[in-house]
Amino acid sequence: MNRVTAAILVIGDEILSGRTKDANSGYIAEYFTRIGIETREIRVVADDETAIVEAVNFLREKYDYLLTTGGIGPTHDDITADCVAKAFGVGIAEDPRALALLLERIKPEDLNAARRRMARIPDGAELVANPISKAPGFLIGNVVVMAGVPAIMQAMLDDVAPKLVTGAKILSEVIETQGLPEGAYAAGLEALAKEFRDVSIGSYPKLVDGRFHNQVILRGRDEALLALATGKTRAMLAEVSARHRL
Repeated sequence: MNRVTAAILVIGDEILSGRTKDANSGYIAEYFTRIGIETREIRVVADDETAIVEAVNFLREKYDYLLTTGGIGPTHDDITADCVAKAFGVGIAEDPRALALLLERIKPEDLNAARRRMARIPDGAELVANPISKAPGFLIGNVVVMAGVPAIMQAMLDDVAPKLVTGAKILSEVIETQGLPEGAYAAGLEALAKEFRDVSIGSYPKLVDGRFHNQVILRGRDEALLALATGKTRAMLAEVSARHRL
C-alpha cells in the first residue's frame, strides 16, 4: 500500500526554554493520520541558522514532506524563511504577492520595515494562505513553512493540505485491558507483533483516579489484516485476564 511520510520541525527558543508549550506538532500528526500521511519524526530546534538549515536539509531528504512551525514573524529572531532559502540554495526577497496580502490588513503608512519582513519569501516558493493575519507561509519543494501561533498554523494547514499527496489511511483499534498489568500480557503482545509485522501493536498505560489503566492500540492500513490482528489480540487478553483472576 502507498505510504507517504512526513516530519515536523518545531522552531523556537521559547519552545526549548519551556516558556511556550508546543501545541502544533500533535495537531499536525493527528491531522495527517486522518488524511493518510504518516508522521515519522518530530524535532525541536532553536532559533539558530546552522541548526535550522541542517535539520531542514536532513528531514526533507529523508521524508516525503517536512512541515515547519515558527520563526516567520516580524522580529529579528524570526529567521526560518532565510534558513529555508539557504537550505535550498535560492535567494529570498520581498514578494509582491505577500506584500499585497499584508496590505489587506495593514495600512500602507503602518507597514514598517519589521512588518515587511513577513513578505520575504524564498525564490520559487508558493504561498500558503493565512486568513487570520494575512502574513503567508510558503511551500517550496516538499517543505511547508507555517506560523507558530496555533490558530494561524491550523488555518495554513487547512490551505496547504489539499495540495499534498496522501497515501492509504491509517486505521486503528483500541482495546481496554480492564486493569491488567502490562507485565501479564507483554509476552503475548510481543508474539502477536511478530506475527503481524504490518500492524503496529503497542501498549499504553495511563493513570485514571490514581490507578493504571492500560490500552492496547493496533494500527494498520489493511482493514482485513487489522481486524484479524485485533481479534487475536482480544482473545489473548481475555485468556490472560481469566488466568489473572484465578
